[in-house]
Amino acid sequence: MSDMEQLVKITSAGTISIPKDFRRYLELQKGDYIKISVEGDRLVVKKATIS
Repeated sequence: MSDMEQLVKITSAGTISIPKDFRRYLELQKGDYIKISVEGDRLVVKKATIS
């Protein structure tokens, strides 16, 4: 999975779309939560579990 990359455009509202292949790999669905952090010059997106 680490070699998968896709170019994603940021909208004027500052939003991005997570590509279908990435959502499928992480088993993300509509309404799920994710955690976003910055590590150096990288934006890191992680699946979040809300209990």
